[in-house]
Amino acid sequence: MADLTETTPGWLAPEELESARARMPVLYVDAVPVRVDDRGEVTHVGLLWRIDADGAVSRALVSGRVLHHERVRDALLRHLEKDLGPVALPRVPSSPQPFTIAEYFPTQGITPYHDPRQHAVSLAYIVPVAGDCRPRQDALDFVWFTPQEAASPVVQQEMPGGQGHLLKQALAHVGYVSS
Repeated sequence: MADLTETTPGWLAPEELESARARMPVLYVDAVPVRVDDRGEVTHVGLLWRIDADGAVSRALVSGRVLHHERVRDALLRHLEKDLGPVALPRVPSSPQPFTIAEYFPTQGITPYHDPRQHAVSLAYIVPVAGDCRPRQDALDFVWFTPQEAASPVVQQEMPGGQGHLLKQALAHVGYVSS
């Protein structure tokens, strides 16, 4: 008997994606790239500098959809390589555990997270990165910040859709509490 299960991950056509986004939540991953010292303490947090569809420039975490029939770990690695380059050397564990789950809504105010295109559920991870990060795809730049700089109101205001809030949660998760 022939196997009728589709096993090749792939993208939906733009009209299919728009239709799916209108009907159901879409699964995403968010990654907070970090540098750690020899003790495992976070010393720096990496943020992308992007131009969004509206032409606005903003700071962003590494983020993207999980494809059909793709493991979450593989999606994390794919998006990290896509945004940070092939020699970023992310250290994603074999069985990654998110530090939180962010639920993005097209309607503002339901949660701190907003995406006007869709209802999305994102598994959020803190990922140590050991290599050289070079922005790719739609990223203009990639900048390392100290935890204090990343938690500052200036950087937070440059992160739309609640990603600044997600970054603050990541910093709290690794023991950084802003004063």
